[in-house]
Amino acid sequence: MHSRELGRTHRTVSEIGLGTWQLGADWGDVHEEDALAVLDAAVDHGVTFFDTADVYGDGRSEQTIGSYLASNPGHSITVATKMGRREAQVASNYVLDNFRLWTDRSRQNLGVDTLDLVQLHCPPSEVFTDDAVYDALDTLFSEERIAAYGFSVETADQALAAIARPGTATIQIILNAFRLKPLDEVLPAARAAGVGIIARVPLASGLLSGKYTAETTFDANDHRTFNRDGSAFDVGETFSGVDFATGVEAARAFAELVPEGVAPATAALAWVAQQPGVSAVIPGARTPGQAVGNAEAGSLPPLGAAFDDGVHAIYDRYFRQSIHSRW
Repeated sequence: MHSRELGRTHRTVSEIGLGTWQLGADWGDVHEEDALAVLDAAVDHGVTFFDTADVYGDGRSEQTIGSYLASNPGHSITVATKMGRREAQVASNYVLDNFRLWTDRSRQNLGVDTLDLVQLHCPPSEVFTDDAVYDALDTLFSEERIAAYGFSVETADQALAAIARPGTATIQIILNAFRLKPLDEVLPAARAAGVGIIARVPLASGLLSGKYTAETTFDANDHRTFNRDGSAFDVGETFSGVDFATGVEAARAFAELVPEGVAPATAALAWVAQQPGVSAVIPGARTPGQAVGNAEAGSLPPLGAAFDDGVHAIYDRYFRQSIHSRW
């Protein structure tokens, strides 16, 4: 597994991390022993970066990671969590008193005195230009509640606003073969500023695994069922905002690009990880086997220019017109 510096955190992390949304909620039921087995498998195959949030299972994901950390003293794992979505999504909630309450809860859930990295969790756009927000985050750092801060964003404009601030260590953004807009401006700006990029939804909610058909269904409590219209949260978080049937068709075209002997999901993750400026990619995993397969992407040789050209051609054919301007 290759490792990289995570932006202004100055921590070194595996280029393939583990997203743990699915260990908390919104992906169907996952038992704690199964969740711990996923964490074990990921770490055994070189993963040193976990991404979670206080809202995943209302703290369940954080608590599971905290239990894992306590059982593995001397670990070299960096944990990034997120805050802000347990309250109404209004700019007036993003104040120091709330930040202290939210980070104290996460510190307790994770069993740590100082959070390695805390990210505001896709806040309203006004938050990104509010000087008081950055002052409050700097205060959390000075109080040693957090070691670094960053932002999880929905749009490229939000990312660029946060990158321009000197305290921002990382930006978490959707980036995959079906969502290429961050390549235009966000990744170059982050590289120039020394800000880390954490690529989320790298498999387009599983579409890029190549395992779905137009008839595939998901559990009722899986966001791939209940959020296809964006009724629960930003629709861009579910299948990257692309039409499911179109995504299935595009995934077949993507699979044709993949080198023989490589799984489509592995190639999709490796392609993201190989983009200049990406610090870590955070696919989720519901089983140990999925965690192992994801980790394999961290040692895949460069996919090359022809593969990259193919990814861009698929995007131009299926998605650019419908989604490029949205996020």
